[in-house]
Amino acid sequence: MSQPELNKKAPNFDLPATGEQNLSLKDFKDKNLVIYFYPKDNTPGCTTEGQNFRDLYKEFQSHDTEIVGVSRDSVRVHENFRKKHDFPFDLLSDKEEEMCNAYDVIKLKKMYGKEYMGIERSTFLIDKQGKLRQEWRKVKVKGHVDEVLEAVKSL
Repeated sequence: MSQPELNKKAPNFDLPATGEQNLSLKDFKDKNLVIYFYPKDNTPGCTTEGQNFRDLYKEFQSHDTEIVGVSRDSVRVHENFRKKHDFPFDLLSDKEEEMCNAYDVIKLKKMYGKEYMGIERSTFLIDKQGKLRQEWRKVKVKGHVDEVLEAVKSL
């Protein structure tokens, strides 16, 4: 699978999301978009990352930027996760890994000595023209959202 390229059109998507809707890249026309991929709802790192985006959401909005989170969890699980942590942004369900594959975030991972294919925590910044401007792979949660916000401010 090829990786998306910086300063080129971002891969499109059309997935079921929270709020009983489907979202695609064109729904964010004329806005910057932060897409963050995370392994699983209700796990410590993923919860913290979502809370960090939530806490700075108004600041992202002030820079014409929307945020969406993506994992393989179902919309129903996403709805509960979103409500529990008061996330003001939508979560997309990529059960078939279509978007994950388009953004090349499915990687071989190890846990407790077992290998499996899973989502590598990654974030992508897409500008108002739909071009991929920056990407972060193998994300460490601490300080990450601040770094993404700084990149948004420089667009």
